[in-house]
Amino acid sequence: MSATVERPVVGATVHGAPEGFDALLLARQRAESGRPILHACRDDARMMRMVEALGFFAPDVEVLRFPAWDCLPYDRVSPNPEILAERVATLARLLEPGDKPRILLTTVNALVQKVPPRAVFEGATLQLKKGGRVEPERLTAFLEANGYGRTGTVMEPGEYAVRGGIVDLYPAGEPGPVRLDLFGDEIEGLRRFDPESQRSAEALTELWVRPVGEVFLDPDSIAHFRTAYLDLFGMAATEDPLYVSVSAGRRHPGMEHWAGLFHESMETLPDYLPPGAQVSLDHQAEDVLDARLEMIQDHYEARRLPPREGEQPYRPAPPRKLYLDRAGWNRMLSKGTLAHFSPFTAEDGPDAGGRPGKLFSDVRTSGGNVFAAYKEHAEAMAAQGRRAVLAAWTRGSRERLANLLRENGVVAETTGNWPSAQRLPKGVVALAILGVERGFTAGGIALTGEQDLLGERIARPPRRRKRADQFIADATEIAEGDLVVHADHGIGRYDGLVTIEVNGAPHDCLRLVYDGNDRLFLPVENIEVLTRFGSETAGVALDKLGGASWQNRKAKAKQRIRDMAAELIRTAAERQVQEGRAAVPPEGAWDEFCARFPFAETEDQQRAIGDVVEDLASGRPMDRLICGDVGFGKTEVALRAAFLVAMTGAQVAVVVPTTLLARQHFRTFARRFEGLPVKVAQLSRLATTKEAAQARAGLKDGTVNIVIGTHALLAKGVEFDDLGLVIVDEEQHFGVAHKERLKALKTDVHMLTLTATPIPRTLQLALSGVREMSVIATPPVDRLAVRTFIAPFDSVVIREAIQRERFRGGQIFCVCPRLEDLPKMAERLREIVPEARLIEAHGRLSATELERVMTEFGDGKYDILLATNIVESGLDMPAVNTLVIHRADMFGLAQLYQLRGRVGRGKHRGYAYLTWPPAHRLSAASQKRLEVMQTLDNLGAGFTLASHDLDIRGAGNLLGQEQSGQIREVGIELYQQMLEDAVQDVRNRAKGKRRRDGEEDTDWTPNINLGLPVLIPDAYVRDLPVRLGLYRRIGTLASEAEMEAMAAELVDRFGPLPPEVENLLQVVSIKRLCREAGVEKLDAGPKGVVLAFRRNRFANPGGLVNWVASQKGAVKLRPDHKLALVREMDLPARVKAARSILGALVRVLEEVKPG
Repeated sequence: MSATVERPVVGATVHGAPEGFDALLLARQRAESGRPILHACRDDARMMRMVEALGFFAPDVEVLRFPAWDCLPYDRVSPNPEILAERVATLARLLEPGDKPRILLTTVNALVQKVPPRAVFEGATLQLKKGGRVEPERLTAFLEANGYGRTGTVMEPGEYAVRGGIVDLYPAGEPGPVRLDLFGDEIEGLRRFDPESQRSAEALTELWVRPVGEVFLDPDSIAHFRTAYLDLFGMAATEDPLYVSVSAGRRHPGMEHWAGLFHESMETLPDYLPPGAQVSLDHQAEDVLDARLEMIQDHYEARRLPPREGEQPYRPAPPRKLYLDRAGWNRMLSKGTLAHFSPFTAEDGPDAGGRPGKLFSDVRTSGGNVFAAYKEHAEAMAAQGRRAVLAAWTRGSRERLANLLRENGVVAETTGNWPSAQRLPKGVVALAILGVERGFTAGGIALTGEQDLLGERIARPPRRRKRADQFIADATEIAEGDLVVHADHGIGRYDGLVTIEVNGAPHDCLRLVYDGNDRLFLPVENIEVLTRFGSETAGVALDKLGGASWQNRKAKAKQRIRDMAAELIRTAAERQVQEGRAAVPPEGAWDEFCARFPFAETEDQQRAIGDVVEDLASGRPMDRLICGDVGFGKTEVALRAAFLVAMTGAQVAVVVPTTLLARQHFRTFARRFEGLPVKVAQLSRLATTKEAAQARAGLKDGTVNIVIGTHALLAKGVEFDDLGLVIVDEEQHFGVAHKERLKALKTDVHMLTLTATPIPRTLQLALSGVREMSVIATPPVDRLAVRTFIAPFDSVVIREAIQRERFRGGQIFCVCPRLEDLPKMAERLREIVPEARLIEAHGRLSATELERVMTEFGDGKYDILLATNIVESGLDMPAVNTLVIHRADMFGLAQLYQLRGRVGRGKHRGYAYLTWPPAHRLSAASQKRLEVMQTLDNLGAGFTLASHDLDIRGAGNLLGQEQSGQIREVGIELYQQMLEDAVQDVRNRAKGKRRRDGEEDTDWTPNINLGLPVLIPDAYVRDLPVRLGLYRRIGTLASEAEMEAMAAELVDRFGPLPPEVENLLQVVSIKRLCREAGVEKLDAGPKGVVLAFRRNRFANPGGLVNWVASQKGAVKLRPDHKLALVREMDLPARVKAARSILGALVRVLEEVKPG
């Protein structure tokens, strides 16, 4: 209870230190005194920004980081190995003499946690030099004593391998593994190598090897742990999996949380610094500390409760073993000088003079030029003797800002750090790369952030809904020889990218071959008129250039698609007209429920939750598809939707494909809804007859609020009292009949569908805008992509995979396609790894038996679960990080993907081995499937995979009438585009938005000729498919903000923009203006600019005549209805002139906005 009595320790408060400026203060303090500095930030994000800011303000100071663990107190999982490595490297470095001044940055959470005593790390650093000597035995003994694990091939931090005179090791805190070449005991070579290919890379001259973790499994530590554990928990604890693993010298997931039991005593971070260190705390650090101490106590109390049924016991060590209390915190801080930073101005006491910087929002809202305003601001600052600094987030955005400043006549130079910025001539603005949320002014400096000026970051333009064809275009590249569809000329074959001269300037074009070997050259900026035909190309004839058959086919398909869209919309509209039950988040209870989610929501996840909340509050029935990758937090979206609906008193049904998933969801839901007036029940094979009967009765009389079950929920005998929401999880497993039965439950029921790999039909419905869709594509913060190996079954490789996983303290899934493969596989595994504990699971086991197997495996009593693909559906076991699939060729693409998503869900990298018998020849389709799996190793690829599937299999039938024939006629992307347009069209008509001139005229592309080189040079982007992909993306940019973001991304990825690429962006931008102004052709040359209107018509002729008259003869309207601006112009002037004329025309058009 000391936390309530103890007051915060008193230190001097330094006022006037806004974020960003505090880094400069630390740098100045560092320069003035010789004592070491320790600064504790609020959280990790602040610490990252502080590191960056110190790199800018004090480039010659050594900055050490000491991050906090990235897991909760008393968690079941270990912290991320990379974080542990960085912590240990910092502790070891603090004990080594430094050759330049140091600043140690940490967070409040890291500072409140005790660290191993200094004695553990003293002398625990080994320096290896090229040409130096080390005995191999001494080296391996050192590695073993300091937490390294021996494997066959090195892939993860903390592993080493010895092969003759070659030692591979992955040292703590190093960016990659290193290979030592020993001749006897002399080190002949030190080289980094690539863990993927195992090939050597750059040479090193020296290497520091430091311990790999904060907990070592050497005999002394194990003895300490055993004694302390039994002292705390008594003899009954000898059966605990943790105790058993550590006693056997094996790592156990989460054992770091008992770190205090492995050492005689623990120390604090300041103990590692020389006496009299200067300690400073971030603004709001005290609040963070209070929250953390409370959290530690809460988690400790929660872990002391007896375990729930089927859960492994967890015996938490008392908080004092690993954490400081308030009194300990005060004692630790009272040893040196202490300062609190505050951004506010002082009433009295020291004030550092920093103030928040100027915001340019008033200029933006009034439509003024922010750069002109910034120019004035910079000049005013220079007059006061302050250096103006403009801080960009990335190199790309800095380059864009430099261009914009130059265009507006602001003199600016790029600079790498503060000392070099101070050396610039007076009045020059320094352009730096520095992530600040808000600028500041202080003595000698006026720093403005990118957001202060523009209102948002350049690299993050406002999001718009991606078009459906865009999704498929992103997922599928155009390769040479592919069939493509040109909007005006029909089906042709893509024959490569060629550069041809246009008006004396080089221009990239796509060469298309049509029937009779006719060629068509398409300029890259018009690439959006091309779409891919699709994978099914057998027996498709090329069109003839200028022939009529394509236009007829397109018109026919368009009419049929219109009818279909109307039918689809009618179905959807019937749901829309229905009154649904509105569910609004209840205040207080909602926030509390959300706070029970132990992770930070990702940006996409928050958007998906926001979409669902909005749908539920609208009062119309929701029909939304949440497409999120395996393990990206779809269940959390479902939980929150269920909460909202259940709190209105309605019932929620969660339908899942398998009994195991029903059990897991039941546990998750029961845990999250604990203590709330909501009753959760399950209906599946795993529920006893009595439970099932009770659940049915409860559903009928309304006492059960949430039910989780398999197809059993759809049986005739199940009646609901008041059903409000149906959640379908892992949608790809349900057939059409099941879904129709779900929809028939009631038209006014909210529907929420979750999936990682939507079946093509669902995806098509969502893409065409009939159903709403949210995509969660950002992985949780510390998910690592699963490494996938595809090879025939090899005992040596599989043995090593299993051994590596067991050493890490993890478990293994081994999956076979058929029941009859299990006994053979079990026998092989017992031969390869006789010491591993193995258990089998499959659909033929009785319900209670299956429950027992899964529970025991989940509790870590076994190492390997050998199963049929029963594990595919949504099981969440963070300790399982290796997957071996036998006969991978017998699984479908989505199945393989789902299976692979079952591993790597914790902090560790997952490994997937897709194998087949060595003697077996793969079919072409299986080979293709496995190759796709290998390439889709980026996180969030489930959506791309569904698009591949839509492309490989076609979308199937949306309404009952065959549509695959229509897809054959116009190709999949154009079909998708036409369907989306038709759906939008039917919606607009329903809303009464009649269109002018009868038929809207949208499928035309302006023709632009500026006589400029327009291309992405191959020296800039070497990879051809990447170049084509960029052309396709640039062709679809829809606003200036997206254009700037694209330019910034190009600079970040490939380096400064060549003029040709800048031209390409300008041409696309001009083309967008042409569309808006109705200009079909624009020619610009040395003598002037000529514009031709679409169909020789302009929507506001009177306005046009007035505007031409106001130009005092500079612009003429010729008798052939073309607009001409005649004067001598160099290249840059042409672009400017074209843009200004088009801008004026768009403004003239806006005067006659249709009512």
